[in-house]
Amino acid sequence: MNHSRWQLPPPLPREHFALTRDLHPLMAQLLYNRGITDPAQMESFLAADERLLHDPFLLPDMEKAIARIYRALLSGEGIAIYGDFDADGITATALLTQGLSSLGANAIPYIPHRIEEGYGLTTAALEGLHREGVTLVVSVDCGISAAPEVEGARRIGLDIVITDHHTVPPEMPSAIAVVDPKRADSIYPFPELAGVGVAFKLLQALLISLGKQGDLEQHLDLVALGTVADMVPLLGENRYLVKRGLKLLNRAHRVGLRELMRCAGLPPGSIDPETISWVLGPRLNAAGRLDHAIMSHDLLSTESQEEAERLARLLEKRNAQRQRLSQEVLAKARERLIAQGTDSPLLMVGDEDYPPGIVGVVAGRLVEEFYRPVIVFERGRESSRGSGRSIPEFNLVAALTQCRELLSRFGGHPMAAGFTASTENLPHLEERLTEIARSQLAHLDLRPIIPIDAQIPLSTLRGEIFKVMQRLAPFGCANPLPTFLSRGVGVVESRGVGSEGEHLRLKLREGEVTWDGIGFRMGHLMAEITPRLDIVYNLGVDRWRGEPTLRLNILDFVPSL
Repeated sequence: MNHSRWQLPPPLPREHFALTRDLHPLMAQLLYNRGITDPAQMESFLAADERLLHDPFLLPDMEKAIARIYRALLSGEGIAIYGDFDADGITATALLTQGLSSLGANAIPYIPHRIEEGYGLTTAALEGLHREGVTLVVSVDCGISAAPEVEGARRIGLDIVITDHHTVPPEMPSAIAVVDPKRADSIYPFPELAGVGVAFKLLQALLISLGKQGDLEQHLDLVALGTVADMVPLLGENRYLVKRGLKLLNRAHRVGLRELMRCAGLPPGSIDPETISWVLGPRLNAAGRLDHAIMSHDLLSTESQEEAERLARLLEKRNAQRQRLSQEVLAKARERLIAQGTDSPLLMVGDEDYPPGIVGVVAGRLVEEFYRPVIVFERGRESSRGSGRSIPEFNLVAALTQCRELLSRFGGHPMAAGFTASTENLPHLEERLTEIARSQLAHLDLRPIIPIDAQIPLSTLRGEIFKVMQRLAPFGCANPLPTFLSRGVGVVESRGVGSEGEHLRLKLREGEVTWDGIGFRMGHLMAEITPRLDIVYNLGVDRWRGEPTLRLNILDFVPSL
């Protein structure tokens, strides 16, 4: 980890004080920092209630999608729900399969095998489903970049309805309906739904059409899981979906989720976006990374206690394997990058023994260390598969779009994308991507930015500030935990913790106030500790000592002047 650039917020404009006089001054600043300045907007943001929900029929092609699904319901057609193998796709597949089945549909889930089939709609899978009697495929969290596959399905008489949330490529598939809030012609007010969010809106539209909307709320735990795990912005409609979904998650009405939480050591009622991101999401993802994601789907869908226990234990084991493999590949990739030099504006590394299921995880860790866009790939004899993670200054999927003639297939988001390419094209791809990155990043200071919400004396920090902050929850992408700066803080104690001293534990004091602090993956900065520090941090809850206590999560520090 290198030190970051600290970005202090602009002061509150004088006219803003009049609009927020009923709010705690810190809350007024926090809302202003998040671009929420209109009183009505403030109220709906803090309430995170039904006012944030939008009419599902505003999504493009929604009426066409509902008409085709309704026809399939009436005639008992075989419907396949075809999802992605990550947590977003798994939850979306479970949600729509269960939702349609509860209406009497003949619906089955289909999630491709990451290693044997690869991402998205494939011709072989669609043909196989057609042979099994499926006449309608509804995609979730995938399909927007599958124009040739959809065209092939049309030729054999297989209808496709696409629901997706990924960036729309130049050629849109000629499906029966393409429901994607990122379509250029979309009038939907909130384009940042996750794949499971779009699947939820499809089910909502269907239930409205059937006069059964009361059956909808039971699926919001799945929506919260997939939305948080996919790191889409927790703003607008996502705030409502996740807030309501977290309440359901903490009641753990699904036996599979109850067992998954028990195996992971999560006490009842402790589920928040952080535990989804760091505990539940990785376990759901582990199945698709090392085995078959249908295992996670089945865990979310089962009503059998015995089956839930078996699958939860299996996911716990797969997650441990994933962690071990990730560490091994990370060490190899890091060593190779350092040997070849890390001055390039884009880093690309791969080998024959890099499992495709974990290259994205490794890329993410390397971005944290080097603050460059990173692509990690498994090199095959004829074809190679890569996964990239990026930084806010570089749109990765847009860069891949500029190289599309070198790729067999690709897709994703600005910050995370994947591709398949002919192995012989890899040197050309690296050269082109590096050129694009150089042209966009050459004159930028490539260090991560930490936006700071407020500078406060550590001695003024009390539990009431934590309570003020909680009104902004749920926290996540685009609505992060509030971050504070305190200067001239005294260091009472500092030591390395963790199996290899990789984390930094501090005891900090200002006046009569003492706080425990933890700097994750900051153990190597021990030598930079001085008696007084300027620290950047957020408030976290330490649950590891029995009774939950507040602590400082240290994000960065420098010696005080």
